[in-house]
Amino acid sequence: MKKVPVLEIFGPTIQGEGMVIGQKTMFIRTGGCDYRCSWCDSAFTWDGSQQAELLNVDEIIEKLETIGGAAFNHVTISGGNPALHSGLGEVVKMLQEKGIKTAVETQGTIWQHWMKDIDEVTISPKPPSSGMDTNWEQLDEYIRQLNDREDKEVSLKIVIFDDKDLEYAVDVHQRYPHIAMFLQTGNEHLETADNSWLLSHLLNRYEELVEKVIASERLNEVKVLPQLHTLLWGNKQGV
Repeated sequence: MKKVPVLEIFGPTIQGEGMVIGQKTMFIRTGGCDYRCSWCDSAFTWDGSQQAELLNVDEIIEKLETIGGAAFNHVTISGGNPALHSGLGEVVKMLQEKGIKTAVETQGTIWQHWMKDIDEVTISPKPPSSGMDTNWEQLDEYIRQLNDREDKEVSLKIVIFDDKDLEYAVDVHQRYPHIAMFLQTGNEHLETADNSWLLSHLLNRYEELVEKVIASERLNEVKVLPQLHTLLWGNKQGV
């Protein structure tokens, strides 16, 4: 059995982002990432500040069931970039055998065949504010691989911090008009513990983004979301 570096398993909670926002879910957060985004809200997955535990499929399933009991039937695999880890294919297979749906988020840079088995794949290419450059050929291939999967979903999610990010989102949307797109406000205050202030600030930024999308003639098909878990719990980890 291949082992996977796991930083945390937690829940049940709700998914705060993307196409399954509000979904009751357990989370598996893996370690490691091939990106170093300037505003990453989970930098602990790759900066060495927290140590991952190498777990095989049986150990991961056991932890999910010990923590979540019978109060879940949906699991989100997150990171970092979980697409670094081929061993997650065994995890997805076992969850499916138990009748549990799966979701994953990745930036669309590293392909794993188990992605085809995931019920809900969110591809989140990173806009200019991240400091990362998009490899369009890799992203094209990701979209191609995930097209036409029966009874499974794929979407794009772009985090927006400024107008350059919004223009980037327009480019992505026009390149892949057949893929559902979600825009989400970014959180640039990852260190604050003042949840009341952060809630007000992020709602104001959400309103600004909504107004810009409403005014755009090129974003008629997108959906605009807040980062729901941040509105509820601020910058707290493991919720």
